[in-house]
Amino acid sequence: MTYADRWLLPDGVEEILPAEAKSIDHLRRRLLDLYSNWGYDMVIPPLLEYTDSLLIGLGRDVDLLTFKVTDQLTGRTLGIRADITPQTARMDAHSFNRVGANRLCYAGHVVHTKPKNPLATRTPIQAGVEFYGEAGISADIEVVSLLLESLLLAELPRLHIDLGHVGIYRALANAARLSDAQEDAFFDLLQRKAMAEIHAWVAANIADAAIAELFIDLPGFAGDQSILAAASERFMLIAPAAADAVEQLAAVARVIERRYPQAELYFDLGELRGYHYLTGLVFAAFAPGYGNPIASGGRYDHIGEVFGRARPATGFAVDITALSKLGLLTQWQPKGILAVVTDDFEQWQAIQALRVKGERVICANDVAAAAELHCDRQLIVSKGIYEVVPL
Repeated sequence: MTYADRWLLPDGVEEILPAEAKSIDHLRRRLLDLYSNWGYDMVIPPLLEYTDSLLIGLGRDVDLLTFKVTDQLTGRTLGIRADITPQTARMDAHSFNRVGANRLCYAGHVVHTKPKNPLATRTPIQAGVEFYGEAGISADIEVVSLLLESLLLAELPRLHIDLGHVGIYRALANAARLSDAQEDAFFDLLQRKAMAEIHAWVAANIADAAIAELFIDLPGFAGDQSILAAASERFMLIAPAAADAVEQLAAVARVIERRYPQAELYFDLGELRGYHYLTGLVFAAFAPGYGNPIASGGRYDHIGEVFGRARPATGFAVDITALSKLGLLTQWQPKGILAVVTDDFEQWQAIQALRVKGERVICANDVAAAAELHCDRQLIVSKGIYEVVPL
């Protein structure tokens, strides 16, 4: 190993330097303030915990993303969180005594075994909310609205949200009486939009012509709000539960369109992101030039069951790091006041008084350091009085 190799970071793991770090933290603070204003209480879950609780109920995808280590104290397996949602579900189940709604928010690092796309980091910083205890669509409307408020706060040039409902596919799978293996097989084809394979699979697995036609057409049920009525009419004849799910989508969309007329709503009734643990409405926000969602969420009503307290739940997470990498956050280098340090106690008092006022004061041995320290003013003494002058 060369000296240079000693300082290399693992692929997909990176450090964040001052200008970018400040912009990321500035957005993080503003998001948490926004969530607080909406009634969400901040929690700080641990970075790692036993995999028995960290991974349970979230499906294989999150399991594969999670780093696992052995606890030297107990010999049990620990996981470094790849998703904060199950941690808040555990907290809602065991750390609160609330019968009704419980709104929680958070911000922090998650760690992934591999990047979600070639441009992504394996140590993203996320901020998000989780809303427990409310089963109605009012909670779905609230979290979608709050997601859009988050994107407005991040000054996204374009608000684009994809919406779907995993209940649609579940209802169709029940109507077709698919086995678990068949359901997983078609799920994989649908995620890849592999139309030739979908046609072949449907022909081999679904005998009912009307249901088979719906399975073949499902990837095409995508577009603006006009697709919802046509889809609901077709679903009603074969899988009424799927039609009910479409009506939920339509009800949410009607409110969101009035609240945020500038937002572009795109509906994909074959969207199955998070299918193995989400139970209802799913949504994701996209930005130009980034393949994966910069924010995503949905309803996950059953996850609390594994902690002994089944609670309705919905929420989302925003990838702050992705916003920064896309250049969507304003980066700046704060200017400061240079103080050529002396042993004068009055100088120290003047420096502290400036800092109390919120000024950035940097002590140095000489004025030559001003440019490197990004100082545009200097603290000097004139006739026994300390004052700030331009450099």
